[in-house]
Amino acid sequence: MRYNSFFVIFALLLAGNALLFAQSPAGISGVVAAGVQPQLVQEGFMFTEGPVGSLDGGLYFSDVGAKKIYRLDPNGKITAIRENTAGANGLALNAGELYAAEGAGKLISRGNHNGRSVPIIENDARTMLEGPNDLIFDARGGIYFTDPGSAPLFPKVPGRTGKVYYASTSAGAPPYPIDNKITLPNGLTLSNDYRFLLVDDTLGDTIWAFELNPNASVKAKRVFAKIPQLTDGESLADGMCIDLAGRVYVTTGAGIQVFDKKGKFLGNIKVPRQPSNCAFSGPDKKTLYITAREGLYSLKVLTPGPMRLGK
Repeated sequence: MRYNSFFVIFALLLAGNALLFAQSPAGISGVVAAGVQPQLVQEGFMFTEGPVGSLDGGLYFSDVGAKKIYRLDPNGKITAIRENTAGANGLALNAGELYAAEGAGKLISRGNHNGRSVPIIENDARTMLEGPNDLIFDARGGIYFTDPGSAPLFPKVPGRTGKVYYASTSAGAPPYPIDNKITLPNGLTLSNDYRFLLVDDTLGDTIWAFELNPNASVKAKRVFAKIPQLTDGESLADGMCIDLAGRVYVTTGAGIQVFDKKGKFLGNIKVPRQPSNCAFSGPDKKTLYITAREGLYSLKVLTPGPMRLGK
């Protein structure tokens, strides 16, 4: 989610902050045991986002407000690995390289973990990007990413929608939009078999499923699930991730809402701060890391994340 919308969302949540209290003691079957709650890893950031697990069980995440990208080592040490980003938000790993959706710069960059980066997709007459937000790689190394646009989050602009893009790995091939009907497309993930792309809508209550053709084009679009716990009538859905059993975790105004692989709502994981994104990591991928405003949290879960590198 864009950093400049944080203060508006925070004001909306003040009246309903009971939603952000500790996790229900009942737990969620197959997801989190009874009584287990998110634990603070570190706070003092401006607006954490974009977590993605690394092969060694570590984690990369961004601080949109501070324009930094951090790495959490497996031993718990957090180090800034890149500064002065153009609003780096969603992150992804592919072939040993770290990629970032940099909304303020209207670009997607590729870096090599040493502070340097190069833009690989930029705004131009062909792409017409407004603010890339989140991204994920498919099995062929192509990139799906969301571009919710640059308009203010509230109030809604009648008739205004964002876009979901696909960019192939072909040299010089521009990204092309696969959808332009979602009000504010934000978080996204892929099913474990790569057959479906899931995208949520911050200013709606729907998680959309795109059935994909082998060439990455869209075969069909349908409703995957409806988000049941809304905040002032909106989901405030943000980042997403998926576990090995195909359950989908969506950060919202109420917490992390969890759905089974068929879209059935299973329960809500409450977080001390409103969460923005989530990803699995740790040596067994059974730690769910949660970026939540000024903090980074971890939660011990019962089912590990996907076999692939990424969300």
